[in-house]
Amino acid sequence: MGKDILILGKGFIGERLQEELKCPVSTKRIRTFNDVYGLIKKYRPKIIINCIGHTGKKNVDGCEAALDKTLQANAYVPLLLAEAALRENIKLIHLSSGCIYHGTPAPITETKIPDYYDLYYSRSKIYAENALEQLSKHYDILIARIRVPLDNRPHPKNILTKLLSFKKVIDNPNSITYIPDFIRALKLLIRKNAKGTYNIALKGGLYYNDILNTYNKAAVKKHAYKVIKLKNLKLKRTNLLLSTAKLEKAGFKVRTPKEVIKECVKEYLRSS
Repeated sequence: MGKDILILGKGFIGERLQEELKCPVSTKRIRTFNDVYGLIKKYRPKIIINCIGHTGKKNVDGCEAALDKTLQANAYVPLLLAEAALRENIKLIHLSSGCIYHGTPAPITETKIPDYYDLYYSRSKIYAENALEQLSKHYDILIARIRVPLDNRPHPKNILTKLLSFKKVIDNPNSITYIPDFIRALKLLIRKNAKGTYNIALKGGLYYNDILNTYNKAAVKKHAYKVIKLKNLKLKRTNLLLSTAKLEKAGFKVRTPKEVIKECVKEYLRSS
């Protein structure tokens, strides 16, 4: 599978995918069609996985201080890639985000129109996703939508690593994308030549204190924290659950947070 794939961007997700798929990865900055065509000519891929994105230096609030960089990475680059890919008959896989919705009691399906515009980061992701979703009805484009990545090894972008630096966590469940499961799901969707948008997340929500409690039971050094009410959170954030029904229908066995927490913590501590 790897020899036909080119990954663009070597951040948190791009690096993990490259390690697993054993395929080329490019960190070349993309500004023009010529930049894209240069990569196509060099690597001759059948599939491009776009992992390029800007989430802010520290968190998504940082996007407000980097307007051009955020728009370029999150909106303009995906459109350049989509246009080049459809012209050259290449499959494009674009990594999107679930942070494009207001929270609702029910899990959000892929057919719901994005509606969270309070953050510039979210708006920039919506710009690209709206266009690619329409193109995917006619061309070979897969939108892999993730939400709050959790991994079994330390990384600044890993929600477990982040939580271990926080003194307070909210009391609200959120959809989580467990990276080992995400990689397996993406492989399945590639084999099936899936098109359109897929939520790739665990089934149901994860309470952050649940994973911290599991960590504290297994770790020598405990992490002290307290739980605060979501309504007391002053930062603009979206908290939501994504539906996994479409992914399950595609044949992927979606696990729950309860099924992965112990596994994740055990492997995380081993890697620390």
